[in-house]
Amino acid sequence: MSGLMTSVPDSKPLLWLAGALLLALLTGCGPAEVVVKGDFPAPTMEKLPLTIGVWYDPGFANHEFFDEAKSRKDSSWLVKSGEAQVQMWDTLLAGMFARVVPMSGRPGPGQMNPAVDAVLVPEIAELQYAIPAHTNVKVYEIWIRYHLQLVTTGGDPIADWTMPAYGKTPTAFLQTDQAAVNLAAVMALRDAGANFATSFARVPAVQAWLQQRLGNEREASL
Repeated sequence: MSGLMTSVPDSKPLLWLAGALLLALLTGCGPAEVVVKGDFPAPTMEKLPLTIGVWYDPGFANHEFFDEAKSRKDSSWLVKSGEAQVQMWDTLLAGMFARVVPMSGRPGPGQMNPAVDAVLVPEIAELQYAIPAHTNVKVYEIWIRYHLQLVTTGGDPIADWTMPAYGKTPTAFLQTDQAAVNLAAVMALRDAGANFATSFARVPAVQAWLQQRLGNEREASL
């Protein structure tokens, strides 16, 4: 006996389509993401005849900040600045010191290295920003306060101080908000580099250490 067969539509394509639409919806509701990128020129100055180590804490090397939208009309922002921070500080220190040595771990008893004169440990103590809302003016401002430590490879303190940096989008005529945020962050990092290059030797504890260290080297060369 023959029977009548009816085809049942395959539900897999429909499930796949529903999943894709849900993913697109969730992605559209996510924050606007900016990975900070820019150029950071090395300082034009006479290098100090020292070997400086540098240690970037994971929180610094992967630094990011999040601005949650205050209303449905606003956008949330996720700004990733860690890579640019490391790029700027690497370039800055290479232009200031005869040799720069990346440390394999935080300065402490296990990091003894007699070839390194001191280790710089930069941290971001505070970050503030001003993001315009409900306007077409793409001018953004970023303030950073760094906590800087200069220590021996064994972790003994040499100097401890804070340093400000400020960046502002220099023009409102940019195509996107992301470009304006990126430029403000780049300007803040450039300001940090300029401040550090001009103020490092003026920090009282650093100044005393430099006089002792460079004085000892001069005596040893005589």
